[in-house]
Amino acid sequence: METHSTETKYPFLKGGGEMGKLTRNQNWSTTSLGTPDQWPQSLRTTVSIILNSRFPMFLFWGPELLCFYNDAFRPSLGNGGKHPDALGRPAIEVWPETWDTIKPLIDQVLAGGDASWNEDQLLPIYRNGQLEDVYWTFSYSPVSDESGEPAGVLVTCSENTNKIKNINQLRISEQRFQNLMREASVGIIVLIGEELRVDVVNRVYAQLIERSRDELLNKPIFSIIPESEEVFRPIIEQVRQTGDSLYLYDQPYFVNVGSNRKEGFLNLVYQPYRELNGEISGVMVLCQDVTAQVKSKQQVKRSEAKLRSLVESAPFPIGVYVGPDMVIEFANQSILDVWGKGNNVIGKSYAAILPELATQEIFDQLSSVYTTGVAFHANNQRVDIVVDGKLQPYYFKYSFTPLFDETGKVYGVMNTGAEVTDLVMARQRQTEAEESLRGAIELAQLATWSLDIKAQTFTYSERFMQWLGFSDDTKSIDDAFDPVPETHRVAVADAVAAAVRPGSSGLYNNEHPIVNRLTGQQRIIHVHAQVSYSVTGEPLLLSGTAQDVTEQRMIQLTLEQQVQQRTEELAAANEELAATNEELAATNEELESSNEEYAAINEELTESTDLLLRSNDNLQRFAYIASHDLQEPLRKVQQFGDLLRAGYGDQLSDGIEYLTRMQSAASRMSTLIKDLLTFSRIATRQDAHELVSLTELVRQTIDDLDLVITESGAVVTVDPLPTVVGDAGQLSQLFTNLLSNGLKFRRTDELGKLVPPQIRFSSRLVLAHELPPGVKPTRMASKYNRIDVADNGIGFDEKYLDRIFQVFQRLHGKNEFAGTGIGLAICEKVVANHGGAITAASQLGEGATFSVYLPV
Repeated sequence: METHSTETKYPFLKGGGEMGKLTRNQNWSTTSLGTPDQWPQSLRTTVSIILNSRFPMFLFWGPELLCFYNDAFRPSLGNGGKHPDALGRPAIEVWPETWDTIKPLIDQVLAGGDASWNEDQLLPIYRNGQLEDVYWTFSYSPVSDESGEPAGVLVTCSENTNKIKNINQLRISEQRFQNLMREASVGIIVLIGEELRVDVVNRVYAQLIERSRDELLNKPIFSIIPESEEVFRPIIEQVRQTGDSLYLYDQPYFVNVGSNRKEGFLNLVYQPYRELNGEISGVMVLCQDVTAQVKSKQQVKRSEAKLRSLVESAPFPIGVYVGPDMVIEFANQSILDVWGKGNNVIGKSYAAILPELATQEIFDQLSSVYTTGVAFHANNQRVDIVVDGKLQPYYFKYSFTPLFDETGKVYGVMNTGAEVTDLVMARQRQTEAEESLRGAIELAQLATWSLDIKAQTFTYSERFMQWLGFSDDTKSIDDAFDPVPETHRVAVADAVAAAVRPGSSGLYNNEHPIVNRLTGQQRIIHVHAQVSYSVTGEPLLLSGTAQDVTEQRMIQLTLEQQVQQRTEELAAANEELAATNEELAATNEELESSNEEYAAINEELTESTDLLLRSNDNLQRFAYIASHDLQEPLRKVQQFGDLLRAGYGDQLSDGIEYLTRMQSAASRMSTLIKDLLTFSRIATRQDAHELVSLTELVRQTIDDLDLVITESGAVVTVDPLPTVVGDAGQLSQLFTNLLSNGLKFRRTDELGKLVPPQIRFSSRLVLAHELPPGVKPTRMASKYNRIDVADNGIGFDEKYLDRIFQVFQRLHGKNEFAGTGIGLAICEKVVANHGGAITAASQLGEGATFSVYLPV
């Protein structure tokens, strides 16, 4: 067991979490190092830094390359693999599977060579009971002993497997990119094409070579600075041709300025410049003038310079503050960018640079860490910083870690962190969007409810609970049906069961009475709901809305009763009229009066109908707006899911699966909303008067789907098609959906291989009396253009013919064929808007033919 005396005896091993404890308890006397009191000071200092760092670090030390590592590196070893046996063992015993790769890197550093930097390097590792392919970004740098000679190799690394798998997910707009580069504090230039034409250049880069931006824009870069071509053109060409980023540090350069020669050093990043389709069209170069730093670093020890360079180039903020006044001894560019105070901060106190933090508890946190030696960590903490003269809110995940000297006394604090403002703000916007949607539902006076199909429990909104007289928002299925009158209870239960039954449409649409359990008040409600399915097609949740239509039904019933009453009165009057001619005059007057009342009733009925139509129209507009506004939070969910995966994937452990499932669900919901918006737009656009060549339109559709057609090996034949009067956009949507169906629903041969699709577009003219019995165009005409789209796919049973053109209707599970069940409903709406009709003929396994009838 670990004892307090161990930390007292070896104060440089203090802290460090699990690995600190294991290091202190290790029997080092059995190794070539001997007990820790025999270790050289250089090893003690390096081990102390590693154990107290929150960045993954690994150390190879001595001739045997004995292994040390910290808690941050520990997750990369997995379970059932190298941990904890790797501690103190020779490297060749710990890393046999990667030895051929890492041994040359170690030898290079120990031989006095430059530190190595590898990004996205594939290095297999045995962990979790198996050999896994893992991508790493790592740096190997020397650690010198007391004689100044390299005695060990320090490895700083991060696992990038998830980043490689999900790279290029996000693209920001060109305008923002341009603005960002113009205002960036480092030199940026984008070179396009083989001639390396300057497409974008910012002020910092122009000043660096003492030219103006106007002198550089749209000109080949080496026509301006030909003296640099010999050194830099091969580098740029390598990045442009291979697509691999390249990083150069302390790179010497010179340019001719008039008759003078300007020399210096640059930190350079060369990255391929990609268009939206992924094609590399040029190279983006980021350069930072580090001439002063290089000249200063040349005056200190080589090992300290390389270590400082490593930390300075870290992609996350790092600062070191020493003494009780927290004097800034070190601050990398990332933390300087966060502060926004410029680069002249070294030697100044933390409080002098950031006085606005005095009221935000941060100074107290630093003082506590310095006084107690206990690290402090904060997640998603709001910090207000003055940037550009204005106090602005930011959110950070940061740590204050104590730094100990050789006596075990705290001499400073290391500050590491990451800005998470966008992530926090996205969560806030998502919450606001959800509140907005709930407000819209309240404004429409709708109640919401859901049925957990597996648990057989109902959950209600506050309004629904008031209607039912419930005090709890969750009820068992038996209690939930209790407010339904007995005369309707069985029918309601059967309708719900039918909606959730596997293979059903998943839609529930019903109208029935309910009785408040407390007051006895009866209402008539109209209920809509839709089943949600798991990735395996299992029904999980039936959720929807309910509307109180009691008043509308009472008005309807009253009107019907009044019409019936007046009808009976008219019948009696007619009998009296037939019985006696003497009362004809009186009867006519009564009849006239009754007709006036009937007309008034009809007028009242018309007004009620108009009211219902306006209500439906408002609901449709509400659905459209709600669907449209939902796109923004969904995009943020997906974007920040990708950022979480890229930045924190190695910390999420099993949570990465839940993140993947969340993104998959968000993607499916986004596709569904887009299809609903398309359906809504088509439903509200019914006037079309332009001439549209269907031959040209279909060929354009084929061009749009060229990639899918090529990948599937499809053969698409287009016979001459007519020119019709209509809306080109809607007709394009029609034939795109029909062609996509033919490409998607492919059948397999007897060996289980997918058969290449064969799709044919053809047409002929039919007379009105030749229309099939089931085809009912929405506009009558003497002749119709019949356009057939035939494929050789899986086909379908014609008993489902009416079902396939309905919204959300699917004949196959989500795991078999992707889609939202809206495509053919859109087709039917487009054809109806053009006065026509659509039908289909098919048999299982023998393909399908969709026939579109458009009036001439």
